[in-house]
Amino acid sequence: MFEPVSTEDWVAKINVDLKGADFNKKLVWRTNEGFNVQPFYRRSDVKDLPHMGTLPGQFPYVRGTKDSNNWLIRQQAEGCDPAEINREALHILDRGVDSLGIKLGRDITAADLETIFSGIDLAKTEVNISCCMGRAVEIARMFVAFLKEKGVAPDFKGSIDFNPFKRLLRHGVDFPRDIREEAVAMYEAVKDVPGMACFAVDSCMLNNAGAYITQELGYALAWGAEWMTMLTEAGIDACDAARRIKFNMGISSNYFMEVAKFRAARMLWAEIVKAYGAADECCKMKVHAVTSQFNQTIYDAHVNLLRSMTETMSAALAGVDSIETLPFDLQYKKPDEFSERIARNQQLLLREESHLDKVVDPAGGSYYIETLTASIAKVAWELFNKVEDEGGFYALLKKGEIQRSVNESGVKRHTDVARRKEILLGTNQYPNFNEKALDKIEKEGCSCHCGCGQEEPVDGAVDYLVFDRAASQFEQLRLDTEKSGRRPKVFMLTIGNLAMRLARAQFSSNFFGCAGYEIIDNIGFKTVGEGIDAAMEKGADVVVLCSSDDEYAEYAPEAFKLLDGRAMFVVAGAPACMDDLKAIGIEDFIHVRVNVLDTLIKFNAKLLN
Repeated sequence: MFEPVSTEDWVAKINVDLKGADFNKKLVWRTNEGFNVQPFYRRSDVKDLPHMGTLPGQFPYVRGTKDSNNWLIRQQAEGCDPAEINREALHILDRGVDSLGIKLGRDITAADLETIFSGIDLAKTEVNISCCMGRAVEIARMFVAFLKEKGVAPDFKGSIDFNPFKRLLRHGVDFPRDIREEAVAMYEAVKDVPGMACFAVDSCMLNNAGAYITQELGYALAWGAEWMTMLTEAGIDACDAARRIKFNMGISSNYFMEVAKFRAARMLWAEIVKAYGAADECCKMKVHAVTSQFNQTIYDAHVNLLRSMTETMSAALAGVDSIETLPFDLQYKKPDEFSERIARNQQLLLREESHLDKVVDPAGGSYYIETLTASIAKVAWELFNKVEDEGGFYALLKKGEIQRSVNESGVKRHTDVARRKEILLGTNQYPNFNEKALDKIEKEGCSCHCGCGQEEPVDGAVDYLVFDRAASQFEQLRLDTEKSGRRPKVFMLTIGNLAMRLARAQFSSNFFGCAGYEIIDNIGFKTVGEGIDAAMEKGADVVVLCSSDDEYAEYAPEAFKLLDGRAMFVVAGAPACMDDLKAIGIEDFIHVRVNVLDTLIKFNAKLLN
């Protein structure tokens, strides 16, 4: 009924609406992932993508490896002893969990396994074990013997997290034994249990250190390829090797890109495994997804629920095998029954009530997500090839180059958070002014007695990952305010243009609220003198002048003179007369281009001492 409209016609119409503004600068999103995102996509953008002709379950598995979109809900069963772990495991299994995560201590025995798994149907429950690397092979043998004794070895599904690269990533020191020999021994230990994966690609560590999406994926692929090379060179069949590798990947809050990341991951991993001579069926990627810790916050912690919910949705829609949604209070205490129940229920809502498990590859055909999948795959593949050309994942780990690269991304993201280019709701934007967190923080270390809780490197270590959450510096700033025992008062001197003074008062309130200061807002004053008098009556430590740029030339000098050093004086904005105002001694201006964190650190230094 309608004449077709070309992409050029749409762009021409948009340019008219832009009134001369540059299309690329205004509407094209320059991502940190290494590619640009257009404001709209059309069928022509996806018609030449090679994966468009495939179906779910078909190589290279971009649309999924299964004939349904069902995933397993995982939760950690924790406890101080085997009996407590068992009680916790039975408790969460009874409440909807079908995949257990269990951490075994260094002193675990065969008798302990009997206690831990008492009453658990190991033929129907996925079990994923993490343990100290020093005993990983021994524990694997012990667990396999236990499964055989129970007669469930053929039906068992799960994993043992064998990750000797963790020491280099976390501590900057190499695994003390030959990794290839240990890997072969691990394979021999588990080979009689077909459903047990054991070679871990824990790229969630990179995610938690601040890696960008394409960075996490590129390094994860190189990590997996390192396992494939190591195992096949040791004489293990490529199919057998691939089936034993499991990817434990993080999920950031970048909703659509995370959907595309997992689709791209399956596609690229299938091509890698195929290159080792494996059959198509062996090229299916095993993926467990974990919500991010990098963006979790201590202040306004319930916002963590919003972040983890969208992250969980991304992974579910992308067709991963299992998901762990982390409790919202994980960063400041040992999660309690309430927070663990909410974390479980987030997935149960998506699976049992929203029925996200009923549609395979729901993103299939979306011009945007199909293009994102190809774009992420391209950048990640380039990074993968770069790692391979420079000697492979393990070689670069030993040089510290991967750790440095991820840490650089983490620093960049912290800078973006400090400048509010990356928003953490409740932390660097729209904070709860009156919230306190000092009393709710509990510090707990590792309890497995294997030294894995140690964060500092030893002498001679190369670079190691810095697990510094995006909110940590803002949180420290606010905790410093709490610890000081005094709460500086910030008074909004609102005057002049109604729209501008209200907007700038809101901006300034959010700005200083990030440090936990007491905010005193106002609807407006008729004169500057009236505003200064009110500020002094309230005992203000900081007076923020909120008006329009045109009016600052008149109001700012008068307010500064009347205040006469009795409180710090701030102008909200960057008016054209800024240089003139600086010339009379006004030093502090807050606006969208300043570094919020650095500015507030300076205010803390002056106000809290």
